[in-house]
Amino acid sequence: MNRRVFRAPGRVNLIGEHTDYNDGFVMPVAIHLSTWVTTAPRPDRKLLVHSDNFSETVELGDSAESEWSRYVLGVARVLEKRGYSLPGADLRIRTDLPIGAGLSSSAALEVAVGYALLSVSGIRIDRTDLARACQRAEHEFVGVRCGIMDQMIACHGRAQHALLLDTRNLEYEHLPLPNNVSVVACNTMVKHSLAATEYNTRRAECESAARALGRSLRDVTLSEVEYNRRARHVVTENARVQSAAVALKHKNLREFGRLMYESHRSLRDDYEVSCRELDTMVEIASTITGVYGARMTGGGFGGCTVNLVDTGAVERFRSTIAEQYKKATGFLAEIYACTAASGVEEILYDALQDSRQ
Repeated sequence: MNRRVFRAPGRVNLIGEHTDYNDGFVMPVAIHLSTWVTTAPRPDRKLLVHSDNFSETVELGDSAESEWSRYVLGVARVLEKRGYSLPGADLRIRTDLPIGAGLSSSAALEVAVGYALLSVSGIRIDRTDLARACQRAEHEFVGVRCGIMDQMIACHGRAQHALLLDTRNLEYEHLPLPNNVSVVACNTMVKHSLAATEYNTRRAECESAARALGRSLRDVTLSEVEYNRRARHVVTENARVQSAAVALKHKNLREFGRLMYESHRSLRDDYEVSCRELDTMVEIASTITGVYGARMTGGGFGGCTVNLVDTGAVERFRSTIAEQYKKATGFLAEIYACTAASGVEEILYDALQDSRQ
């Protein structure tokens, strides 16, 4: 059987949170934790999809019952609406990304599925168009009005680089990461129920502010939004991303870290998407020698922090976070020392490895 395997990465966002749906700037990193899609052709037009993680198999039709299958159905339907003729296929999906932790497992799923379906159809893939299609699928079939950062980094990630992305025109620049620094994600192991509804609420609040001002929050000054905390976060966060890019180009990790801490305070106080567990984890990180900066990453209300750590201090950082966070909250954190990885790709099919899964 002619099987092919495709992989799309998760991501951590170094800085630039809740700016991507405001025409702003972001700086994500694709990580080694990924979602894999194995494809096998079918003689009919059916899509039969199995999730290893949820131990569930579904045949996709006009609707999907489970949340994970809505992502798959959405991508397939959006691509068809764009004029792509997709063949029937059996898809097997697995991921080592923690689901719901803010490391973009959803975009990794969307992009891996979309890239796989287009590849087996023999269709030349424009990665930015694929990112747009996956974003639309999440809007229309999942109901999350996400920005495009996660899909873009899943498509355009590069090993050992961060991606400076302008979400207005989708222009981007790969910024090399210094060899002596590691990106470490720490999972609080909590996800508060506010996350989904408050994400859409924050976006609506930003759109309301932009309408009142008559232009995008990307184009306003701090003095114009000084008394609107939501808009103030967006304006100051955009400035932080641009300053962080300069700091990274000059390998000024202390300045980069200072901007990360400042970003977290803004997300906590102005945007109000942090929580006690995230704040506690950032506070602990700030006391550890060798940590340049820490902040929440992702939608908020739980999930992960991202930490910029001297490579020689990673093990000490890991043990200190684990011990002190459990003492403070009762939760045992999961800690991922991330390798900056490439974007979506086809990988060599290993029949023996596949049989072991």
